[in-house]
Amino acid sequence: MIARWFAVALLASAPVLAQVGEISVSGGVSRIGDRIGSLSEAATDFYEMSSGFRLAFRFTINPSSFLGHEFGYAYNRSKLQPELGGAEADEISIPIHQGFYNFLIYATPEGSRIRPFATGGAHFSSFFPPGASVYYGNQETKFGVNWGGGIKARATDVWGIRLDLRQYLTPKPFDLFNQEGWMKQWEISGGVSFMF
Repeated sequence: MIARWFAVALLASAPVLAQVGEISVSGGVSRIGDRIGSLSEAATDFYEMSSGFRLAFRFTINPSSFLGHEFGYAYNRSKLQPELGGAEADEISIPIHQGFYNFLIYATPEGSRIRPFATGGAHFSSFFPPGASVYYGNQETKFGVNWGGGIKARATDVWGIRLDLRQYLTPKPFDLFNQEGWMKQWEISGGVSFMF
């Protein structure tokens, strides 16, 4: 009787034992360059978000051989600047904090040394205007979607490297005049991973 329950428990736990996780840190570029809007209805003073650096932290769980779930946080540094490249004094530094969830589909099974993947998911972006603080809730938060792909390579049993290329679509912030469409942000990054 005990042997039968032990066998059932072992079989039931097999999918759990197959699960693996990964913690990653990546750095790279956040490419934006989108027109955000203008300060007046006249539409002669358009501002755009400029590109900047990006630092991301990801936690990945792979519940099956070809599928995964990824949760993460990213810090982006950008500037709001006149569209035609006005004086330095006209540039406004804008930090962007992002939280995201992504679903991953791998091209090769778990345990492969090289694993290309495609991904899609949802995110939020919190934009902090000058003088705003994370602690006082002065940010403007927008929700969006993202997709992309990348490649993960195992260097040792527990360490790996990764490259990511993703596009984030987010409604434009700050309720300026003459806003159209969503802001397009590209992530181009590389990083290291600890696998368990």
